[in-house]
Amino acid sequence: MVNIAKENLCINKLVAEKKDIIFVEGDMIVPDSKPDILNQIGTSGVICIYKKDLQEGKIRIDGNINTYIMYLPDGAGETVRGLNTNLDFSETIDIPNAMPDMQVTLSSKIKSIECRVINGRKIGIKAAVEIYVKVFKNEEIEIVNDIQDASDIQMLKENIAVNSLVGVGQTKIYAKDTIQIDNIDLLAEILSTNLSIVGKDIKVSYNKVLTKAEAEIKLIYLTEDNRINHITYKIPTVGFVDIPNVNEENICDVNYEIKNIIIKPNNQEEHSIYVEIELEVNCNVYEEKQINLIQDLYSLDQNLNIKKKQVLTITNKAKRKETKQISEKINLNNIEDMSLIDVTTTVQFIKEEKINSKILYEGELELSFMFLSKTMKIQIENAKIPFDYVIDNIQDGELLNVTNDIEVQSQDFIIQTGGEITVNVGLVINTDMNKTVNMNIIDEVEEVGARDEQDYSLIIYIVQKDDSLWKIAKKFGSIASDIARVNGIAEDNIIYPGQKLYIPKITKASAVSV
Repeated sequence: MVNIAKENLCINKLVAEKKDIIFVEGDMIVPDSKPDILNQIGTSGVICIYKKDLQEGKIRIDGNINTYIMYLPDGAGETVRGLNTNLDFSETIDIPNAMPDMQVTLSSKIKSIECRVINGRKIGIKAAVEIYVKVFKNEEIEIVNDIQDASDIQMLKENIAVNSLVGVGQTKIYAKDTIQIDNIDLLAEILSTNLSIVGKDIKVSYNKVLTKAEAEIKLIYLTEDNRINHITYKIPTVGFVDIPNVNEENICDVNYEIKNIIIKPNNQEEHSIYVEIELEVNCNVYEEKQINLIQDLYSLDQNLNIKKKQVLTITNKAKRKETKQISEKINLNNIEDMSLIDVTTTVQFIKEEKINSKILYEGELELSFMFLSKTMKIQIENAKIPFDYVIDNIQDGELLNVTNDIEVQSQDFIIQTGGEITVNVGLVINTDMNKTVNMNIIDEVEEVGARDEQDYSLIIYIVQKDDSLWKIAKKFGSIASDIARVNGIAEDNIIYPGQKLYIPKITKASAVSV
């Protein structure tokens, strides 16, 4: 009977991930209180996912896009006007190997949103939404990490570090605030809105993960005296995720999902806008665990039946938080005597190259400028700025799984004569890195009878291709360290095909476990 010792390991296995583009479409009838549409100027929106249902082989997503449309009215003397509607959607995405009891995280962003004037009282809206789904399976496994009271059993061990799952948790955050606008402004309607979660940070306390961030909301609005104004405001968000046994040495993955948003102007006399945001925060916590993994084993006098299984898990999990400053000069036409009221900034990596200790990125900054003329006419101008970004001082870069979360931390635009604009944009890049490892672990060991007695005292063996001292020792029931000693092989145990080795016979009484 082989007396084995086992160790517990909790793995958070990535079962599937999928990035997909869905299209959300709908029509809007202009309310009777609004003038007819001559032409649309710009469309913005905030996507909310209020329900996600993981099913066998697929996920169903329910949500809406809180959409704002700026348009030019059909009428003399009319300035820009605004419309607001919710585009509801329900979408099913195929996710191979997904099951209802698994864990899912989801991120979404609007890639593009546009509207088409069907007639003066009707608009068609179409949004392209990028959905990124990750499905995980949490699994408790036992691995054999030692053989007790068995001096005749030889073990080949490897000390590896894996990222074991400490726990998962979730919380909801309701961020509410009242945004004050200029006291001279009597708000007529909201023309545009954008929302992003920035300044993400975590603090670990006793059995809790404290999540901190800011909901940055950008609003453009129309006043009763037909002026266009804008405001950027940040609402602090704080949440506690309960996870037993978490500590400061652990690595936390935190994912934010916007579930709902309410934007409601207060009475004109209050000069304010009420904002309420519902967020869902999901947190996975990992610890680095050292495992003395048995790669192979054999007995000097017994035949062993060894059951193995493969376990897919992650290792070398690490996080990086770095800043990138982009400074560039661009030229735009026909913006003289116009004031800049808003810039929508979108950042993406378009190319990735992994080379040993570095990961090289080619990125692109997309800028959409909104200008306002003295006659209150809006003009949209677009520009793209390429940039490079490098993650260095890493190991085995080509083997890493890498995800990046890019935040726009600051932006400054200086307009000079002749349409030249100096662009200064500060980025915060949060990078998550890990390696996927397929561990071939020993699950059970049992004796199945005595090993055949070898009728020799010494064997001369010619080394074959792919041989190792361990394989040779196992084949002849010898001990690798004794073969090395007899043949004068150095500690690195290097052998080569065609080499002649003397294989000593080992008895149970003389065996020394390694």
